[in-house]
Amino acid sequence: MVDQFIGTWKLCDSQGFDEYMQSLGVGFATRKAGAMAKPNVIISKNGDEICLKTESTIKNTEMKFKLGEEFDENTVDNRKTKTLITYDNGVLTQVQKWDGKETTIQRELKNGQLVVTCSLGDVKCVRTYDKLKA
Repeated sequence: MVDQFIGTWKLCDSQGFDEYMQSLGVGFATRKAGAMAKPNVIISKNGDEICLKTESTIKNTEMKFKLGEEFDENTVDNRKTKTLITYDNGVLTQVQKWDGKETTIQRELKNGQLVVTCSLGDVKCVRTYDKLKA
């Protein structure tokens, strides 16, 4: 199931991230700092609980969740969202809802890379990660 996502992933390419952050309402200074960050994403599993950590020189975050169970998330840009993560056909889909808005973050594996597609309305961002060797 989600086992193929487990591991440490390093950002190697990012397209449209500034526009996506802007559509989320992230301020200029935070967007510039976010654009400079080259985060690692660490995905692990303990039973049916999945842990997704993001580590960068700017900020570290961690969320623990169970597939199909809504939870409260405090995002890296300080939004308080109701978040639901599901897994279907090889894609982890995360939906965040807050203040009448909704964004979708899809994670899938393509050619051995973790491809993360973030969408808010018609704004789309694609971030690609290489898996680090254990």
